[in-house]
Amino acid sequence: MELFSALFSPGSAAWTVFLIMLVSAAGLAIGNLRVLGINLGIAGVLFSGILAGHFGLSADEHTLEFLREFGLILFVYSIGTQVGPGFFSLFRKQGIRLNLIAAAIVLGGAAAALLGAKLAGLDVPAAVGLYSGAVTNTPSLAAAQQALSAVRPEAANAASVAYALAYPGAIIGIILTMVLIRRLFRSQAERELLETEPDKAASSLQAASITVENRNLDGLRIKDVPALDELGIVVSRVLHEGVLSVAHDDTVLRAGDTLLAVGQPESVRKFTLVVGSPSPTDLKKMPSRIIHSRVIVTKKDVIGKTLGELGLESRYDVAVTRAARADVEFLVSGSYELQFADNLVIVGEEAAVGKAAAALGNSPKDLNHPQLIPAFIGIAAGVLLGSIPISLPGLSTPVRLGLAGGPLIMGILLSYIQSIGPLTWYLPPAGNLMLRELGIVLFLACVGLKAGGRFFETLASGPGLTIVLLSFLVTVLPILIAGVFAKARLRLNYMSLCGALAGSMTDPPALAFANSLAPSNLSAMSYATVYPLVMILRVVSAQVMVILFFR
Repeated sequence: MELFSALFSPGSAAWTVFLIMLVSAAGLAIGNLRVLGINLGIAGVLFSGILAGHFGLSADEHTLEFLREFGLILFVYSIGTQVGPGFFSLFRKQGIRLNLIAAAIVLGGAAAALLGAKLAGLDVPAAVGLYSGAVTNTPSLAAAQQALSAVRPEAANAASVAYALAYPGAIIGIILTMVLIRRLFRSQAERELLETEPDKAASSLQAASITVENRNLDGLRIKDVPALDELGIVVSRVLHEGVLSVAHDDTVLRAGDTLLAVGQPESVRKFTLVVGSPSPTDLKKMPSRIIHSRVIVTKKDVIGKTLGELGLESRYDVAVTRAARADVEFLVSGSYELQFADNLVIVGEEAAVGKAAAALGNSPKDLNHPQLIPAFIGIAAGVLLGSIPISLPGLSTPVRLGLAGGPLIMGILLSYIQSIGPLTWYLPPAGNLMLRELGIVLFLACVGLKAGGRFFETLASGPGLTIVLLSFLVTVLPILIAGVFAKARLRLNYMSLCGALAGSMTDPPALAFANSLAPSNLSAMSYATVYPLVMILRVVSAQVMVILFFR
C-alpha cells in the first residue's frame, strides 16, 4: 500500500480507475472457477469488489459513482440493441405461452420477496436486494439502487449487500428446481429427453428436390401452385428437359419437371405430397452454372426497401429464397423489407449473383465497423427518456424510467427500427458483447467496493442468514409452482420448460445446465424467447417495489 500511496494521490481518479481495473480482473478470474460444474460468471466481480472493500480499499466517491452509472448505461443500452430486432415477434404464436409463464414467475418472485421480508422483519432495501439476487438479475439491482438513492442514498448499499448474499444460492436453487421437476414427471421428462434429437429440435430450413407428377399442375405458374403460400414454401430452381434454371413466380411448370423446394421439414413433406414425389436427382448438387450464395445487406440506400421494390429478380435473373436476421433464418417474399446486416441467400448464375450482391452492398467489413454517431445519439436519447417524469394514478410522486430503464427501452426501439435516414442503429455482435461486458463489470466492481464494508458484518451478526434462506425460497417457489403447472396442465416439453425457467431468471449457468441434458436447442430457444420481456419486467418491478413501499 505504501508503494501505491507514493504513486497515487489519495482519492484521485487515477487511483480509482487503477483499483477498479484490479478488482474487475480478479473478479473475472474468480467467476471462471468451477465448483461442482457451476461458476459465478460475471458475478465474481461483485464478490471481488466486496473483498476489496472489506479489507479497506476505498476510492473517490464521485468517480466511483460516475463509473457505476456509466457502466449501467452501457450495459442496459447494449442489452436493448441485442434483443430489439426480434423483441416484438416474441409475442406471436408459441412465444405468448412461454412469456406468460415467465411473467408470472417475475410477479410471483416480487410478491414473495416483499411478503417474506415483511414477515422476517427486513426493510424494503433488503427486500429488493434479495429479490434481485434471488433472480440473478443485475439490471434489477441497478434500477432498485437508483430508485433508492433518490429517497435515501445510503439505502442503496443495503440492497447491494442483500443481493450479494442471495446470488450464490439462487444459481443452485434454479438447477435444483429443474432436477426436482424432472423427478416429479420422471416418465414424461425421460421420454422427451430421449426423443429430443438435434435434427428434430432444430428449426433450420430444408431443401428438397421434387418431381412434378400431379397432372393438375401442368401449365401452372409457380405462384399458382396450391398450398405454396399456406405451407410457406419457396421454389428456387426448376429442371425442365435437362435444363436447370432459376425459378420465378411466373415460371411455368410441366409434368416431369423437377423443382427445388425450401421450407420447414414438415411443410416440405406436405408440399411433396401435393406436387409429386421426391426426386432421385438432387438439384443442389447437380453440375450447372447456377449457384447459391449468401449476401449481406450493407448498402444504405437499399435499407427499408422491399425485395419487390428493388426488383432483383427481374434485373439480374436471380431468386432470393431466405434471409437470416438476429441468428434466425426464414423464407422471404417480395414484401420482405431489408434491414442493415440482413443475410440473404441468392440463387442464380455466378455473374448475376455477383451483380445482385453489389447492389445490396455485401461488404462484411462494414459489419465490423460500429456506427458511433447513432450509438452516442441512442445513449443520449435513452438517458433523456429515463429522466422524463411520468405521472401514474395512485402515486404521489412521478415515476422515472431512470438510467436502467430509459437506455434499455431506447435501445430496443432504435434497434427494432434499425435506421432513420443515414443513421443506422446496428452494433456488430462483437462490439455489442464488448460494450455489454465492460458496462456490467464496471457496475459490479463499483457496487462491490461500496458494499464491502458491511457485507461480512451483515452475514455474521446481522440478518445475513435470514436473507440467504429467504432469497432461496424466493428463487425456488415461483419457478417450482410455474414449472409444475406448465408440465402438468400445459404439457410443455421438459427441455423447453427448462429454458423458459432459466430465461425467467436471466441465468446463463442454469441454461448451460439445461443444455447439458440433451443435444437440443429447445432450451436455448425458450431462453431467448422469454429473455427480453423478463429483463424489462425485472427492471420495472424493482423500481415499483421501491416507489410503492419505501418511504
